[in-house]
Amino acid sequence: MCLTVGVSSGLAFFLGDSRTVVVASHDAVVTPTFDGKVSLRTGPLLPDVRRASGGPVGVDLVLGKTQTESVEELFARYAFIASEPDSQVAKVSDAVRDMASSAALRGLALGLVPLATWWLLGPHRRGQLFRGVRTRKGVLGGVLLLTVPLFLWQPWASDEDTQEAQGEWEPLETFMAGFPVPEEAAGIEIRNSPTTVQTQRLIQSAVDTYDKSKEFYDAAAEEAESLELNEPDDDETVALVVSDRHDNIGMDRVARAIGDQAGASVVLDAGDDTSTGQPWEAFSLDSLDRTFDDLDRFAVAGNHDNGPFVTDYLDDLGWTMLEEAPVEAPWGGLLLGVDDPRSSGLGNWRDETGLSFTEVGERLADAACDQDGERISTLLVHDANLGREALTRGCVDLVVGGHTHVQDGPTEVLGENGRNGYRITNGTTGGAAYAIAIGSKPRRDADVTLVTYRDGRPVGTQWVRLRTDGVFVIGPYAELGLDEPDEE
Repeated sequence: MCLTVGVSSGLAFFLGDSRTVVVASHDAVVTPTFDGKVSLRTGPLLPDVRRASGGPVGVDLVLGKTQTESVEELFARYAFIASEPDSQVAKVSDAVRDMASSAALRGLALGLVPLATWWLLGPHRRGQLFRGVRTRKGVLGGVLLLTVPLFLWQPWASDEDTQEAQGEWEPLETFMAGFPVPEEAAGIEIRNSPTTVQTQRLIQSAVDTYDKSKEFYDAAAEEAESLELNEPDDDETVALVVSDRHDNIGMDRVARAIGDQAGASVVLDAGDDTSTGQPWEAFSLDSLDRTFDDLDRFAVAGNHDNGPFVTDYLDDLGWTMLEEAPVEAPWGGLLLGVDDPRSSGLGNWRDETGLSFTEVGERLADAACDQDGERISTLLVHDANLGREALTRGCVDLVVGGHTHVQDGPTEVLGENGRNGYRITNGTTGGAAYAIAIGSKPRRDADVTLVTYRDGRPVGTQWVRLRTDGVFVIGPYAELGLDEPDEE
């Protein structure tokens, strides 16, 4: 009996549970099912889609709010995310596993209730109850107990016919008859209705974006595995610098392939992973995290990552978000950084909040120079200008930034104390034209930078660029001629 109660209640808890997560740039409600289908319910104006989950457990995804300028832009975003789906699949899978674990625990607790009741009643009271079952009142009580679940279930109740129920599921290949459909879309079904017929052009455009995006980034990631890059020595550590991704999740695996080819074990994120810093862009941060989850990860927020969402989200995912206090770096030196004090959204203004850009730079220099003689190995900021004062005072070996979308450096700076340092600016890893990077390929050249460390200090840098035509350009390995500590 305990097993029956536990299993049945656990299943009921599981099927009645739901989670709200951000998936595919939408607030979405995830509900488990046992129909073996992954169903995406997009709302009254867009077509619902589904495909087999590959097992008995399915899931219903009901999409809620998002931000977009047009339906065309939204479909293009869907296609782009679909070309790099792993992080979103993992997010939904984690939500379903969490609900399953929760339901199992609650079912176990409820299943123990009969056993606990049996034990608490004791033999004398149990005997009285068993004798009472044979009486007329006992029979009546048993019937009532059996009918309570029936009244709660109410199988005789039915919903009115809905517009959704009028639509029929048909294979995407049938719905898009006359247009090519990717092999990966095999098994996808779409709910047909008068509304969805009007969206055929949008779906075809999305399919075209999907094909082009997947083809471009597949080829780039494969070619990156054979690039001739500087090879680190056994006593050297390589960090991969990314910046200004602006939601271009397609470049994530290309950047990772470059990092792997160079032997990188650390990723330094100089910010602007998003375009607006809003929760709908969680898909971009999920992709970033999944791509680099086995590396040492450090980041700062850029001016477009305005608000607390990006910083809090990456922090929850396990990234080390730098906050004006130095941390021990994996290469043995000190790493310092701070979020950009500006916020800009998609506008072209610079809205300084709280401390000004200059004031933050001065405080950052104070923190860099106040280390009891221990020098800052790397200062990670979104805009390299934020580290200008620290370099001027001669307290930093290397300032790493992004922001301008134009690669620059390494540039040597001689400090007031006679110590030299360098600054480098990474281009836009997302290949973004201003704050927009979503598309079938980068909108402009996409850059990453490799920094090599030895004995706790940077000793060389190298940039790698993916052009919009899919051709890689590799910058020369630039050695950094830093002063030795005993030369002070």
